[in-house]
Amino acid sequence: MRHVLLTGATGLLGRYLMKDLLSRGVKLAVLVRPSRRNNPYVRVEAAMRVWEDQLQRSLPRPKVLCGDIISSDLGLSGPELSWATENCEAVIHNAASLSFVSTGRHSEPWRSNVGGTENVLEFCQQAGIEKFHHVSTAYVAGKRIGRVYENELNVGQEFANPYEESKVEAEEKVRSSRFLKSLTVLRPAIIVGDSNSGLTFTYHNFYAMLQLGCTLVQSMAQKDFTGKTRGDDFKINVDGHERKNLVPVDWVSEAMARIITTPSLHGQTYHLTPRVPVTVRLIRDVMEEVMETYGLTFSGADGVMGIDQEIEQIFLKHMEVYHSYWKDDPEFDSTNTIKALPDLPCPLVDRKMLTHLARVAIQRGFNWRDPKVEASQFQPELVAN
Repeated sequence: MRHVLLTGATGLLGRYLMKDLLSRGVKLAVLVRPSRRNNPYVRVEAAMRVWEDQLQRSLPRPKVLCGDIISSDLGLSGPELSWATENCEAVIHNAASLSFVSTGRHSEPWRSNVGGTENVLEFCQQAGIEKFHHVSTAYVAGKRIGRVYENELNVGQEFANPYEESKVEAEEKVRSSRFLKSLTVLRPAIIVGDSNSGLTFTYHNFYAMLQLGCTLVQSMAQKDFTGKTRGDDFKINVDGHERKNLVPVDWVSEAMARIITTPSLHGQTYHLTPRVPVTVRLIRDVMEEVMETYGLTFSGADGVMGIDQEIEQIFLKHMEVYHSYWKDDPEFDSTNTIKALPDLPCPLVDRKMLTHLARVAIQRGFNWRDPKVEASQFQPELVAN
């Protein structure tokens, strides 16, 4: 059996995919770029040690390729490029930019989501790799309303932000690559932390609003006679009935791993979406509980808000980037997913789970640090040669 190459291995979903695929005996290679602090080998070894500590058992290691999707030949050195060409038979393209704002197509998210996908496809064509698993997003639906089917992509919809539009263009490029003989498209909804442990390695979407609220409550407000902080200055530019599709990362990874390791399930598009969305009102209620505040206000999607208070000005300024995030979601059809994984329904993201996820994030200070690994300590089998 030859290797499967995974991009985006050090992100939240990528870390779970590494664990789940390696646990299934998949021979995995990962494309990882250096960080400001560590080289790719140290980054991967640190991530694997986290899993071994969590699981209390040893795990095999992937082969590590030092590169970047935004570079031609994926930024690989000559020996690594030769190794990948000779040893990889399939790609899981998971790397992406989650940026909701952009200064143009030369910047994120276009650079990674479109340009990066083009580079991965070019590598696959040159290496003769014809099996491709593409991690897209359910939000290629953009501003569509009603029911959205798995076999639909660009139907002329408008988009709420550059991220959605760039992911549509990336998926279109993958679908138009005629050299691919097997294409599986995986479209998760909004990924949050682990449904059991509450673990997360990144703090986007739901967590970003929670972190901002916690920071402002702690730094600028005082508790009143109720023992809580009055939150009138925090206004959310929605009505409260808007539905959001939140999915725990452990379920998303388990579903993807099963699909990827079951050849009979390849060649389809899968909406990895929840059975029941949550409302923004529920998210607001959870935030009030964990932040020990009350009175968080919905201003209405088209409401005009006064910003006389300094705390309100700060909150609104920082929430602008997520303005499009809180729009009402369409209904995502998941017929293919239910048929493929009838025994693996998405765990219900309810008040109890959201509260658990929020409390874990607050306890960790909205921060994650991997264990320190000395460059001389990483295992030799990590290096692809």
